Amino acid sequence: MEVISYGRQTVEDDDIRAVADALGREMITQGPLVEAFEEALCEYTGAKYSVVCSSGTAALILAYLAAKERDGDGVITSTITFVATANSALHSGLNTAFCDIDPETHNIDPDVLEMTCSELSDVRIITPVHFAGLPCDMERIRAVADKRGLVVIEDACHALGAEWRDSAGGWHKVGSSSHSEMTVFSFHPVKSITTCEGGAVTTNDLHLYRCLKELREHGITREGSRFDYPGNGPWYYEMHTPGYNFRLSDIQCALGLSQLGKLDRFVARRREIASLYTELLRGCDFITTPAEDGNRRSAWHLYTVSIDFEGLGVDKARWFDSMKQRGVRLQVHYIPVHLQPYYRRRYGYTEGDFPVAEEFYRTEVSLPIYPLLTDDEVELIAAEVVETLTVLQPA
Repeated sequence: MEVISYGRQTVEDDDIRAVADALGREMITQGPLVEAFEEALCEYTGAKYSVVCSSGTAALILAYLAAKERDGDGVITSTITFVATANSALHSGLNTAFCDIDPETHNIDPDVLEMTCSELSDVRIITPVHFAGLPCDMERIRAVADKRGLVVIEDACHALGAEWRDSAGGWHKVGSSSHSEMTVFSFHPVKSITTCEGGAVTTNDLHLYRCLKELREHGITREGSRFDYPGNGPWYYEMHTPGYNFRLSDIQCALGLSQLGKLDRFVARRREIASLYTELLRGCDFITTPAEDGNRRSAWHLYTVSIDFEGLGVDKARWFDSMKQRGVRLQVHYIPVHLQPYYRRRYGYTEGDFPVAEEFYRTEVSLPIYPLLTDDEVELIAAEVVETLTVLQPA
């Protein structure tokens, strides 16, 4: 039986040829394709600078470290995210605090965020997560940050290809960093485009850009204008901070360049699939489909539904197994990070601290969505969802 997963990469023949061509080049790492991919990301997003790296997690760490010059050591982010958003702050020597979500968008709630910032005196950074590919309310978040002199780092690992409209009517691509200091992306296989593993940070700040580049490459600079001491030959370099080897290879960048040229097509197909799901599930009063208003265009990394398992009398885990037996592998995004044992132990979080996020976790399910999914498969999945929920209801 063929199994439909919740997500998978779309790799085509020209992607394979691009990788093969890169393998035949003289430089297969730290070569010209890295800079070419960075320039292409800038052209697509509208940001001035881009730094690609080995993963989305590496990108988060680089961004957090580059922002550490400000006073305070706290990061506030959504509890509905992958653990990397929070863990990367800890790896960067920062403390992590969480915020509840908006019940409609499932993004960080700006009203709760403002209250949380008022309660915490050591906050330095706000990291909004564009959950499932839907942009956050960046104008509100920027206003909260500006009131307190905070840095904003967008976790856009779900949202390459997404757009949002500001109050003046102007459209912004996620990644332009128009309302943040930096934006972070992931190129994991299930994301909008893939480099197998990989990530990037975009910014409009030259100082942050230079910090990001140095941190990516062991803290080393080869720019003569930045040397503390006079260089004595073309081999000379200086290490200004203990950085990391978070580089992305030319082979991966070749794949990224090829994929980036297809991004709009990939996102358009995801939007078609999302619209079809919404149409097929509209009549089910026990299923709530995701919201998207006229001011936000999601990249549809995920298609999340909320199911009233309690009202139906259906066990969520048993239903998952039933769908798997029918060839459909679902996922849940995410277990609220504050409920992970480490964060409970370190910060004393417990159930009930973020009720909206916790209720979302109890009801949320991610249905398969990726460009290669056919309309027939989407119709089959939707039908199986409704049928299995109906069959598992108590008599």
